[in-house]
Amino acid sequence: MTNENLAIAPLADLAAARPADAVLDDLMARIGVDGLAAAFASPALLAAIDQHAAAVRDALADAGRTAGADGLAAYARSIAAGAARMGRTLPAAGRAPVDAAGWLRAEWSLQRLLGVCLLAVSSDLR
Repeated sequence: MTNENLAIAPLADLAAARPADAVLDDLMARIGVDGLAAAFASPALLAAIDQHAAAVRDALADAGRTAGADGLAAYARSIAAGAARMGRTLPAAGRAPVDAAGWLRAEWSLQRLLGVCLLAVSSDLR
């Protein structure tokens, strides 16, 4: 299953000005729950998403921000806004890929946002 076949909602929905917790909750509902379940079942996918999470952590540190809720939400909003400008979409809640193969084929922005979810979960923010 590819993202083109999913019920989709604009990534711009995530980019709207909202509190950090609401952004992270929305991100977890749309991609985090299914994506992290697939990642924890697949060492290859988990390694790929862990690399995205490390890049997010590094980008936040380079910007003088922490990987707390505010920093992660701001990063997610920036990725969402950039993807929206390119016409990319984010699956609606419950419509993300459910297996490792689907996530390994997912576009870069979705994988990067899944890295944000991994950081949020590993930091007990979600």
